[in-house]
Amino acid sequence: MQRAPFRWQDAWVPNRTQVGIVGAGPAGLTLALLLHQAGIGCAVVETGTRDYVENRVRAGLLEQNTVDVLRQVGAAARLEREGLDHTGVYLRFQGRQFHVDMLRLTGRKITIYGQQEVVKDEIAALLERGVPIHFEVQDTAVHDFESEHPRIIYRTRDGDDADLHCDFIAGCDGFHGVCRPSIPPDELGVRELVYPFSWLGILAEAPPSTDELIYAWHENGFALHSMRSPTVSRLYLQVPNDTSLEDWPDDRIWEELERRIGRVNTGPISDKGITPLRSFVCEPMQYGRLFLAGDAAHIVPPTGAKGLNLAVNDVRILGSALRRYYEHGSTEALDGYSTVAVRRVWRAQDFSNYMTQLLHDLGDGAFGRQLQLARLQYLGRSEAAATSLAENYVGLPAEPEF
Repeated sequence: MQRAPFRWQDAWVPNRTQVGIVGAGPAGLTLALLLHQAGIGCAVVETGTRDYVENRVRAGLLEQNTVDVLRQVGAAARLEREGLDHTGVYLRFQGRQFHVDMLRLTGRKITIYGQQEVVKDEIAALLERGVPIHFEVQDTAVHDFESEHPRIIYRTRDGDDADLHCDFIAGCDGFHGVCRPSIPPDELGVRELVYPFSWLGILAEAPPSTDELIYAWHENGFALHSMRSPTVSRLYLQVPNDTSLEDWPDDRIWEELERRIGRVNTGPISDKGITPLRSFVCEPMQYGRLFLAGDAAHIVPPTGAKGLNLAVNDVRILGSALRRYYEHGSTEALDGYSTVAVRRVWRAQDFSNYMTQLLHDLGDGAFGRQLQLARLQYLGRSEAAATSLAENYVGLPAEPEF
């Protein structure tokens, strides 16, 4: 890979930029902020409306590493005011629970702050700094990324055809995006595990019933009590994959949450959805001058709370590699991007799978349930076991990029 000539003016030519970013989720927006901070021109294209992107309910647990990156790029002012710091979690089973004190065990903590709030903050920061974000684009496609002159073509919301020329393309457009399928299939190794259950999640206008998250094992299935603010709770129930929302009226949801978790504060439900659980990794996370990040390259079950955090870690590494390229002309870091990023991806996959198998009804009967209870009891007795869970949950310290 040869270095393209560095031209500052490229950042401001409408059909030319240095890095074209597909997708305005946490991966794409964080990468744009990192690049702008480094003086590297970029533009973001997104199929959704700004309102849709800013209000879709997703994850809400931020590792310390993620908070550090948001602070670094100057997008954490509201997070600092409104984010809820948590020092651990409760594990609940058979009507009793114990606290895993993650701050004491690891010296690190987590922050509760909704993904949609992160996205709002990042979009506002980018637009304030003059970084272009093109919403409501259609027919997006990536071309010529095997050459030195990649292109992103799309139709604007006004119906005009656009052809964005760039040095590199960052595919941050999620699992169903166009970037990964544009890579020749024989160039990617895909590994996938589909779980036989889903999560029914609700957002309720109800004060949280707990000071820390509660992960609950129950014979009826897993449940989780989380929160988004002092007045809004986020709660989940394990349900079969063929479940319909019509099967779960509000009263049934509250009854089952109380059965699995214990007393919970109730209130109007403002959002309700079903999320199938799956694990997915494609590697390498790059081909030519196209680099994948976030859900475009990997999906983790939400039990480990790693999805958003992995996306931010991907672009932390990719942003550093692009900075080295433009500052020093070296492609070594770009060539090694996938190797470095995928190490953390597999660690997160292993931890997410561990948490999922620890707490869900796996359908393997009384013997399997007793194994789960033995593991939970061991976590309550063994500081070493609790420390292992804690350091993975809060996020291992960020590795050096290269």
